[in-house]
Amino acid sequence: MHEKSNRSFAIRVGNEDIGKRLDTFITTSFPEISRSTASRLIRSGDITVFDAIRKPGYRVNPGDSVSGTFHELPTVQFAPEPIEIDIIFEDSLFLVINKKPGIVVHPAPGHEHGTIANGLLFHCPQIQGVGIDPTRPGIVHRLDKDTSGIMIVAKTEPAYNYLVAQFKERLISKRYLGIVYGIPDKESGQIVLNIGRHASLRKKMSVTDHGNARYAETHWKIKEKYQRLSLLEFDIKTGRTHQIRVHCAAIRHPIVGDQTYGFKKSYKLFEDTPELKKIIRNVPRQMLHAWQLRLRHPENGELLQFQAPLPDDMISFSDNFKTP
Repeated sequence: MHEKSNRSFAIRVGNEDIGKRLDTFITTSFPEISRSTASRLIRSGDITVFDAIRKPGYRVNPGDSVSGTFHELPTVQFAPEPIEIDIIFEDSLFLVINKKPGIVVHPAPGHEHGTIANGLLFHCPQIQGVGIDPTRPGIVHRLDKDTSGIMIVAKTEPAYNYLVAQFKERLISKRYLGIVYGIPDKESGQIVLNIGRHASLRKKMSVTDHGNARYAETHWKIKEKYQRLSLLEFDIKTGRTHQIRVHCAAIRHPIVGDQTYGFKKSYKLFEDTPELKKIIRNVPRQMLHAWQLRLRHPENGELLQFQAPLPDDMISFSDNFKTP
C-alpha cells in the first residue's frame, strides 16, 4: 500500500517483492521513476529502509519499511573529454587505471567536467551505458577524490556484472598504503569494528553498532617508520565506505591529511619542529593510496595482480619525516 503526500511516500514490502533490488523495487512501485533516478535517491539518503541508508543493490525483505521523498534531481549532462588517464592494463573486457589524487571519479550536479568518467568516455566510447548508473559508465568501484591508486573499469555489461559480483563475494583482494600519525606499538594487527552512517552527519561514517552498521575488517602492518608518523599497508577484508580512514581514526592513528576523520589540530604534534609543523599544516590531501589489486579475469578466470607505485607526492612528503 502506498501513502503519498507532497512527494513523500512509505511502502511496506510484500511477499511478492522478496529479494528484489531496492532500486528495482522503487521503479516497480513507481513506474514514473527511472532506475538511475532511484539509484541516486537511494545513495543520497532520500530513500531509506527503516530509516537506514542502504545501497541500490540491497535486497528487500518482507515487512521492510521503505520510505522517502521524491524531488527534482538535476540531470547530469557530461561529455567525453581528453583527460589524461594512466592505464596500467587494458583488454577487450576491462581496464585498470592508476587514478591521480585530486580528480573526481564521476560527475555530479555542478561538477560535470574534468572527472575520470569524462576521460573514460573519450578513451573508450563503448563504455557509455555499461552499469546501472549513466553517470558512472563502466565504473565498478570508486575512490575518494583525494585517494590515489588502482581502479577497475568494465568495458562490457557482462564484464561489469562479473566484476561487481567478485567484489560482492570478496574475491577481489585490495591493498592500500597510507601514512598515519604516530607509530603503532605492534608491527601488525587487525581492526574489526562495525561501520555505519554517522547519526547526524549524512556524508560521514562512524564506528557504531547501531542502525545501519555493517561488519568491517581491516588488517594492517608497518612498512616504514618516520618521525611520529608511519607508512602502513592495509589489506581490507570488507569494502565499507571510508573503511580505512574510519578504522585508523578509531585506533588513534588517523590518515595524515584526512580533513574528515583526522586530528583537528594535527600540526600541534610538531610544535617543537617548525619545518615539519609547516609541512603538516599544508598537506594537500589524505595520504592514502590504492596500491595493489588481485582479481580473476572475467573471461578465462586467470588470476591477475596489478600494482600502482606510491605516488610522488606521498614519497616527497614522507622524505621530510625520515629519521636523520
